[in-house]
Amino acid sequence: MKKLAIIALFLFGATASAQEGDAAKGAELAATCAACHGQDGNSANAMWPKLAGQNAKYLEKQIKDFQAGAKDQSQGRYDPSMAPMVANLSEQDIADLSAYYAAQETQLGAVPKEFIDLGKKIYFQGDAERGIPACSACHGAAGQGLDLAGYPAVSGQHPEYAIKQLKAFAWAKRANDNNAVMRDIANRMSEQQIEAVAHFMLGLH
Repeated sequence: MKKLAIIALFLFGATASAQEGDAAKGAELAATCAACHGQDGNSANAMWPKLAGQNAKYLEKQIKDFQAGAKDQSQGRYDPSMAPMVANLSEQDIADLSAYYAAQETQLGAVPKEFIDLGKKIYFQGDAERGIPACSACHGAAGQGLDLAGYPAVSGQHPEYAIKQLKAFAWAKRANDNNAVMRDIANRMSEQQIEAVAHFMLGLH
């Protein structure tokens, strides 16, 4: 696993955080995020992602990408609701927030029966005919991702949010994935596959 992590770091350019996060300080900062993401990072509204249990490196990158997008919408990742929230966060604030959410426990959900078979197949096997690799190759068998390489945890994420992001990658409306990895994969997926795997991940653990 350590060797794989080193290879991933080389291929995708992930680097160690310059700041050490303080989860206790992050908990204080998270009070301003609670309205959308929940105090412990488990958002009640499916339009906003769960941050609880998310890998710290991934969270740091997303916050910095939102900051970049707020300054120039053609760069990073832009969202009108996130732009003012991240504008004044320092490097240390970002590290603290990320450490806090990474330490929280993700709330899982029940997967509707109609999505289990196809969702499981795509997640663990992919679709060779469409050139879709198994999601588990990067996000792990339990959906916990790989923090060192910057791969996000997907276990327990709201299906509605996951579907929205997969389609954003497929249509290149979201382009902050390293080496266009997610854009290339999502573009090959059918809507049925996207919907199935998104629902499957809700109960993945």
